[in-house]
Amino acid sequence: METKFKIDQKIVYPCQGVGKVVDIFERMFKDQPTTYYKIYIESSDMIVMVPVANAENLGIREIVSKEEAEDALNLLSDSFEPITSDWKLRYQMNLDLLKKGTVKDIAKIVRCLYNRSKVKELPILERKLYDSARKLLEDEISFALGVSEKEIEKAIHSKLEPFGASQKIKQVVKFDDDDDEDDDLMSDVKPSNKSDDDDDDNDDLDSDLTDDDDFDDDSF
Repeated sequence: METKFKIDQKIVYPCQGVGKVVDIFERMFKDQPTTYYKIYIESSDMIVMVPVANAENLGIREIVSKEEAEDALNLLSDSFEPITSDWKLRYQMNLDLLKKGTVKDIAKIVRCLYNRSKVKELPILERKLYDSARKLLEDEISFALGVSEKEIEKAIHSKLEPFGASQKIKQVVKFDDDDDEDDDLMSDVKPSNKSDDDDDDNDDLDSDLTDDDDFDDDSF
């Protein structure tokens, strides 16, 4: 079967990061021969098996070009329209962008949440989303430009926080207390004291950003 990706090729798996196709093989599924990519995700040291026919639907793609990586970096310092002050809506909008998986979408999430954090501390789920998006951005741009993650980390920070520059938001947004983050979610408590609702929310994010199973037939 002809495949888009080849063995040893670097790819990007949305919400997971940069990986490498380590094998392409065939196995039976529901009595039908099915071809799979075996992908090693470097950041999480995880192996996933993905049906070749389903790879495009999952958003698996090639690493961007050097030019696209530089465009994504530059986007971090562009002016932008502020996003809603309702953190739950903001979180869902950014999560949807993360699942699309383009390098520019990931850069938009990083830019949005970094600048929002300068206004007010992010809720727990948004902090996790920001950390995940930033790591994904660092990984892909590092591979695309052929430089170390440390260098990209510094480059991202310099774009987000240019020396002597102010926040590049086109207009000021009023933040109403009723629209903002859940006070319970933001309370400074130890992890062991978190409420059941917080645990449920964090579990939801983990299920969106991680895949603990090596092989998941539900991906069909």
